[in-house]
Amino acid sequence: MEKFTGKVWVLGDDIDTDIIIPTEYLALPTVEDMKQYGISPLRPELAGLIGEGDIIVAGKNFGCGSSREQAPEIIKALKVKCVIAKSFARIFFRNSINNGLLLIENDQIQDAVKEGDKIDVILGESITLNGQTYPIHSLPDNLMDIINAGGLVAAMKKRNGITE
Repeated sequence: MEKFTGKVWVLGDDIDTDIIIPTEYLALPTVEDMKQYGISPLRPELAGLIGEGDIIVAGKNFGCGSSREQAPEIIKALKVKCVIAKSFARIFFRNSINNGLLLIENDQIQDAVKEGDKIDVILGESITLNGQTYPIHSLPDNLMDIINAGGLVAAMKKRNGITE
């Protein structure tokens, strides 16, 4: 059972893919070039503040909007450990899994957490914040295999014994 701790960055409801990575930056050559503009329409400074292993906590309908694969890629490139939200747009959820970004649904922690808090996550079991424990559901093993491999392409290569 994997356990990790991360510093929290708080976002609200209905964070769409145009907020996660605005259209005008999609023409940049790589996700590494794009990541500095992540979440810039909402909080221009945030991409520069997020540290490796940090956690984004958001409200409902995270990742709504257009189906752009770059949105979860940007979050992953910022080295965010996971996104915890009340709910996720379904296409964003699938794109995130396919790109190896861990998502956790929980509809309680958003009302208790403050930016900068540290939370502990035990995958498939619970989130702990300031001594309070919030239960979470586990993702199916096949989805966790994809996330743990770093994404769908890497998982399929591993499954088929392809090494590069």
